[in-house]
Amino acid sequence: MVKKIPIAIAYDFDGTLSPGNMQEHSFIPDLGISKNKFWNEAKENAKKHNMDEILAYMHLMLEKARNAGKRINRQAFQEHGKKIEFFDGIPDWFDRINKYAIEKEVNIKHFIISSGLRELIDGSDIKNKFEYIFASGFMYDQHDVAIWPALALNYTTKTQFLFRINKGIMNSYDNSRINKFTPQNERPFPFSKMIYIGDGETDIPCMKMIRHQGGYAIAVYNPRTRRSRKKVSLKENAIELLSQERTDYVAKADYSAGEELEQIVKAIIDKIVAESKLYRVKRQYNKR
Repeated sequence: MVKKIPIAIAYDFDGTLSPGNMQEHSFIPDLGISKNKFWNEAKENAKKHNMDEILAYMHLMLEKARNAGKRINRQAFQEHGKKIEFFDGIPDWFDRINKYAIEKEVNIKHFIISSGLRELIDGSDIKNKFEYIFASGFMYDQHDVAIWPALALNYTTKTQFLFRINKGIMNSYDNSRINKFTPQNERPFPFSKMIYIGDGETDIPCMKMIRHQGGYAIAVYNPRTRRSRKKVSLKENAIELLSQERTDYVAKADYSAGEELEQIVKAIIDKIVAESKLYRVKRQYNKR
């Protein structure tokens, strides 16, 4: 029996699977402040304290919630996560891609690598679609109240989680295995059989690394946004990533059946399957 070909698809979350930042769907509105005010204050705190921006926003979430008398336990975060909205085609996307993979004798797994909060993702409609969720998150006291950042994923630290997927390390704390040499043929998901889907500048390190290792990067953009006087459109940003050879493909963030993104992912799966079959033929004759 021929072993199924392993393929991993890793997704950013904010702007990739869901419009905007996940905190903007429910958590920030519940505080009674604007999203611009929240993010500007987080940036100011990061600058003031020479602080990582992810840690700055996580600290501000706890501070603002306490001041507003809001619950900041795990259940409250998950309730906010239930209100996250997604781009067209989700959550059916995952079942469609899985079905296509089965037809091609592929063992496909989906992962999240996000600077957003794992607690919010845990409350969302698509939580169970992923093999593992790598995302920022809090630690909790004995009453399940958030007290301190447990993990913060920024632009560059996100890349280490591609290696965790590559080596089959489904946690964020084991640094001995991540640094230990593992032969390529013993890694569950070779980089050449990995696809990374992200939406922009925050994903550049992951996109560049996955391409350098022989995998595939796709930049998606929210088709509902438009250019403003101060900013280019998200589509123009994505196209610029393509022209700079930081991504392989560009598509609007529409996960509906038959749309361009689905066509690209299926074509990549076909390419990986074809290359794997040719490699098996070559190995057969090399053994003779």
